[in-house]
Amino acid sequence: MSAEQTIREKLTAAFTPDAIQVVNESHHHAGHASSPGTGESHFSVRVVSPAFAGKSRLERHRMVNAVLADELSGKIHALAVTALTPDEAAKAG
Repeated sequence: MSAEQTIREKLTAAFTPDAIQVVNESHHHAGHASSPGTGESHFSVRVVSPAFAGKSRLERHRMVNAVLADELSGKIHALAVTALTPDEAAKAG
């Protein structure tokens, strides 16, 4: 299973999101000193879930990072997180 699929499945199981977007951005970092060259090292995620209600931005990032702890300690080098409630997502457009 690809890292992108693993991320999507784990976040879906943990947060039952209204919307989820997982983008592999590894190609933007190819050749950088910190890039492992696997093609699956840099990702951005956008998760819209009621689970984030009442949580600060930092708490939301920690929640996502906790779900993906195994991946972040291994093959994922960087993860950009946008974690929103459904109301916040509707306002953002």
